[in-house]
Amino acid sequence: MLRKSKAQLQPFSKAIQNEWLEANGLGGWSSSTIIGCNTRRYHGILVAATVPPVGRMNLLSKLDETLLFKDQRIDLAVNDYGEDSSTYLGQYISSFERGLFPEWEYEIAGIRLRKTVAMCQGENTVLILYKVLKADYPFTLELLPLLAVRDYHSLTQQNSAAHWDNEFSQDIFRARLYDGTPEIYIKVPGAQYCHHPDWYRHFNFEMEKTRGLDFVEDLFTPGAFSKDLREGEDWGILVSTEDPREKDAMDLFLKELKRKENLLHQPFNAFTLQHLVLAADQFVVGRGDGMKTVIAGYHWFTDWGRDTMIALPGITLHTGRFVDAKKILSAFAESVSMGMLPNRFGDKPGEPEYNNVDGTLWYFLAVYRYLYATNDRTFVLGKILPVLKEIMDWHFKGTRFQIHVDEDGLLFAGEPGIQLTWMDAKIGDWVVTPRIGKPVEVQALWYNALKIFSELLTLNEQTQDAFQVNQRAEKVKLAFDQLFWNSQKKCLFDVIDEWGRPQPQVRPNQLFAISLPFALVEGEKAMAVLETVEKKLYTPVGLRSLAEDEPGYCGKYEGNVYQRDFAYHQGTVWSWLLGPFVDAVMRVEDSPWKAREIVSNFRYHLGEACLGSVSEIFDGDPPHFPRGCIAQAWSVGEILRVIKEYGLY
Repeated sequence: MLRKSKAQLQPFSKAIQNEWLEANGLGGWSSSTIIGCNTRRYHGILVAATVPPVGRMNLLSKLDETLLFKDQRIDLAVNDYGEDSSTYLGQYISSFERGLFPEWEYEIAGIRLRKTVAMCQGENTVLILYKVLKADYPFTLELLPLLAVRDYHSLTQQNSAAHWDNEFSQDIFRARLYDGTPEIYIKVPGAQYCHHPDWYRHFNFEMEKTRGLDFVEDLFTPGAFSKDLREGEDWGILVSTEDPREKDAMDLFLKELKRKENLLHQPFNAFTLQHLVLAADQFVVGRGDGMKTVIAGYHWFTDWGRDTMIALPGITLHTGRFVDAKKILSAFAESVSMGMLPNRFGDKPGEPEYNNVDGTLWYFLAVYRYLYATNDRTFVLGKILPVLKEIMDWHFKGTRFQIHVDEDGLLFAGEPGIQLTWMDAKIGDWVVTPRIGKPVEVQALWYNALKIFSELLTLNEQTQDAFQVNQRAEKVKLAFDQLFWNSQKKCLFDVIDEWGRPQPQVRPNQLFAISLPFALVEGEKAMAVLETVEKKLYTPVGLRSLAEDEPGYCGKYEGNVYQRDFAYHQGTVWSWLLGPFVDAVMRVEDSPWKAREIVSNFRYHLGEACLGSVSEIFDGDPPHFPRGCIAQAWSVGEILRVIKEYGLY
């Protein structure tokens, strides 16, 4: 259990740097800071995926609490109204804990109150449970719902379109704030309701401000709920987009409690593993017709092909979720177009984007790892192998964005204005790291795809075809050895550009030539590559995307959109790269103690940013402040994978 004491919840500026997240398996969530002060437009008690896993709407932004006793009125809520008004600092929160669920304790004047938040799997439903641990006298708990009802990327301002009417009957509040938006249900057993519609103005979102975006919002309240409570009593609140008439918050909580406990049915007895397994659960979501996918990151990413395939082994295979893995591979097999996996699915239903070269190749790795985890030959050889053949055919004859096999057997990709590799930052029409030509990790992935395809053909008793594919793989290895070795820096070139010129920047991409199942570089050269990567790029929380001594290095990921996008792959640390780094350490150095040290050095991060999860990126410069998405699938997946794969407990 991750715990923050009262002392750690002060001061305000530090407390709001820690966040919590509960997801619902649909793409929706409940999330805020650990003191309940929303600092992002994405924070909300109920952010619903109205067209799972997309169509996300921030419906209920807050449910603020007030205690009434002995003619006193004590606000427990924490809000930031800006510099011109006082900001409550959360002095009544005595602790925050992140175990199976986020949990708070409040203590004031002889009253001790516990609050737990949980989301129901497969529903746009959130549960807020209160338990009176101690009360020297009866008191009243008042709840003020503050509604946003907007697209999760936008902000709301006071307006005349909001409907002020609603219905409260048999403990259920029901309202549709705007035409065409979902209905909101709030079930408050035994409560009194006071209808008093109004706008609360000027909520400041500090994280949006620091990101150079609009950061002030107005929220609407229809009124307030209240209930008298005594020591030992419970009160379960249910907020949903579905009629909760036949549902009970406590019953639903026990169901979700059992589900989470079952996630840990394997011997996940280590602290780090338990939190990573629970974090992994948040990324696996439904995508229509019984299929599954992986949300790349919270709060603003949807599902991306590359991220899904990199995350899949750790998120599903090493947590025993083989059925989910199969559904994910099936869903993406059906979305292959012109031999390419989708790069990403958008926020709204529609045609996916196909601007990537490496996501398709990562699919081969995901299939390979699925096969050896499950031995499901019927599925892999029967359904997936024909898809892999189609992908291969398109790569040899050429597909979008000049992706094609060159005469030397290596894979060429790219055209001006298009970002195709994982280093995909783009500012207007300017691609920050274009990497047109033959990127080093693409060649490593291409080689592995060929070797895996050859192995699958052999399993399918297509020995002659397998031999020919393996010959092409050997051609790749020979050409790679001739082109990519940088004898001056004792490592690999990052790209051979479209004019055949090697690009010598020291980046982590070269790591994949020694970390993937089929290595392109071995022996002394592999040792030299690993030494360079460790010396130039390694940090406790991941690998820098560019060495500090390279031109263009940017050590902090901060500022406006332009400044952040420029820094994204110019020195910013990426935590998912710890996975291949550990792979390389184990395969090149065969050093379990060093691999354990890498995991141990990283472990502190589980107690910062989004407690219990792993951030997307970090500053390149110490102290490597966490940035970007507060919870990232491939970050969680890759660290979980290597811990399980190599027994790094």
